[in-house]
Amino acid sequence: MSYVSVFTLSVLMLLAFIYLYTSNYMAQQTDATIETEIKSLSERYETDGLNGLIQSIAERVSRKPAGSEILLLVDPALNTLVGNLNRWPNVPGTPDGWLNFRLERSAWGDGAIHWARAQRFRLPEGFLLLVGRDLHDLEMSKKAIARTLSWSLVIAAVLALLGGLAMTRGLLKRLEIINQTSSEIMSGDLTRRIPTNNTNDDFDQLSNNLNMMLDRIETLMEGVRRVSDNIAHDLRTPLARLRNHLDELNEESVNNNADAESIDQAIQEADGLLATFNALLRIARIEAEEQTDYFTAVKFNEVVQDAAELYEPLAEEKGQQLYVESAETNPYVQGDRGLLSQLVVNLLDNAIKYTPEGGNIRISVSVQSNQAYLRVSDDGIGIPEAEREKVFQRFYRLESCRSSPGNGLGLSLVRAIVELHQASMNFEDNSPGLMVVISFPITHAIAGS
Repeated sequence: MSYVSVFTLSVLMLLAFIYLYTSNYMAQQTDATIETEIKSLSERYETDGLNGLIQSIAERVSRKPAGSEILLLVDPALNTLVGNLNRWPNVPGTPDGWLNFRLERSAWGDGAIHWARAQRFRLPEGFLLLVGRDLHDLEMSKKAIARTLSWSLVIAAVLALLGGLAMTRGLLKRLEIINQTSSEIMSGDLTRRIPTNNTNDDFDQLSNNLNMMLDRIETLMEGVRRVSDNIAHDLRTPLARLRNHLDELNEESVNNNADAESIDQAIQEADGLLATFNALLRIARIEAEEQTDYFTAVKFNEVVQDAAELYEPLAEEKGQQLYVESAETNPYVQGDRGLLSQLVVNLLDNAIKYTPEGGNIRISVSVQSNQAYLRVSDDGIGIPEAEREKVFQRFYRLESCRSSPGNGLGLSLVRAIVELHQASMNFEDNSPGLMVVISFPITHAIAGS
C-alpha cells in the first residue's frame, strides 16, 4: 500500500502538471488568436476607414452569425454599429483591455450560458472594437483532458496496485524461503542452505553471505564436536586402564584396610570421570543425529513404569515416596526406547537427588490432543526462574547444588533427547519444588493397555 500510495501520488502530480500546462497553453493560443484578429481589423480600419471596417465585420458575421468568434463595433456612446453581440458587455476590464464575461447566446443552440473572453481596442474618434472568443470549445477541451487524465489516474492506481502486489508476493516468497531454511537450520539440520536465483540481486547477495556464514559455523561446530569426541575417546581409554589397575590393587590389598579405602576412593573418582566422558559422548552423538528413520512406536507408559521401578529402591533409601500415574490410554511415541528411558531416568535421578528425606516425587503420563505429557514433580529445592534456561548448559550447576554429586550434564542430555524427538520441555513451579513438563507428539493410543 505504501508503494501504491507513493506511485499514485506521483502520477497525480504529473497529471496535474500536464492538465495545468495544457490548459494554460490553450488559453494562450486563444489570446494570441484574438490579438491577431484585432491587428487584422485595425489594419483594415487604417486602409479603408470606418466603412471598410464595418463592411469587413459584417462579412465575417454574415458567414457565421452564431459562431465562436465574437465581433462588436460601437460608437463613443456604446451604441452598436455592427457585430454579433446586441450590446457592449457590462463588466470591468483589465488594465490591458481584456474582458471575461458570460455569453447569453450560444452557437450550439443548447440554451446554456457560456463564458467568453475578448479584448477591446479603441479606434480614433472614440469608436470601440471588441474582438473575442466563445470559450465553450476551450472548456469542453479542458473537461475532455480532465476526464482522460482522471481515467489515466485510475488505470495508474490499478497498475500500481497490481505491481505492488506482484512485488510484495515476490519479496515475501524470497523471505519465506529464507525463513523456512532458517527454521530448518535452527531445528538442527546444519546442512541446509538458502537457495539463490543467480541474479546477483540484493537477496542473492544476502543469501550468499548467510550461506558462507553457515558454512563457517558448521565447520567450527564440526571442529568442536570432533575435538570433544577425540578428547573423550583419548581420555576414556587411560581412565579405563587406571580403573582396572586400581581394581587389581584393591584385590591385592584386601588385608590392608587403609590401602583398600584409598583405592576405593580412587576407583570412585575414575568412575565419575568415565561417567562424565560417556555423557559428553552421548550428548554429542545425539546432537549430531540427523536421521530418525530407525525410530519405532514406543509404549510410553511402559518406559515410565520401568524407570520408576528402577529408582523406587533409591527413593525408599532416602525415605521418599515415589508415586507413578500412567495414562488411561497407553500412548505410542515415535522414538528411540533407549533414549526415552535415559530421559526419564535422568529426570527421576535429579528429583531424588534434590528432594529432601521424607519428600514426595510424582511422575505421571497423560494424553491430550494427540500429545503425550510427561510430568515429573518434587517438593525439593526447585530451580529459580532466572536460571531455568542456564541449567541446560553443559557442566552448569546451581550454587546450592555444587556440593552434591554430579557433573551438570543430566539436563543437557535430557534437552538433546527432547529436541531429537521434536518434543517441547517446560519448567513449572510445584510450590514447593519443581515440575518438569515434556510434551511428545504421539502416533496413536490404545485404551486400557
